[in-house]
Amino acid sequence: MNRAIDITFKDRDRILKLIEKEKEFGTEKNKGYLKDLEQELKRANIVSSEDIPPNSITMNSKIILKDLDLGEETTYTLVYPGEADLSENKISVLAPIGTAILGFREGDEIDWKVPAGIVKLEVKKIIYQPEAAGNYEL
Repeated sequence: MNRAIDITFKDRDRILKLIEKEKEFGTEKNKGYLKDLEQELKRANIVSSEDIPPNSITMNSKIILKDLDLGEETTYTLVYPGEADLSENKISVLAPIGTAILGFREGDEIDWKVPAGIVKLEVKKIIYQPEAAGNYEL
């Protein structure tokens, strides 16, 4: 994928700190995902929280993703690792799917690498984005 994602300065800075911490204290299996996330951040369009497009996935956004192969839709919230809870569909930005969706917009298609191959996802809807709701503190 050659398209740059959209991300806020605040989200980028917080995620870079998480990456550094994970590199130092995390497991070896996460290194590939962290490298992918770092690459995404390097290519990203960095904007202020007030200027992020309201249809972009930011941290703490609640979204509907559609698996294009299965036709199934699932609602997720993109969160920081300490808030992740799969039983509540809260996925960490450091998890592979979290890394895959960060910064994408409604209508975008995402190729998510999984052990069995590639899963094709579509961002169907952003139900809630903190910045669009005027919440710049999350």
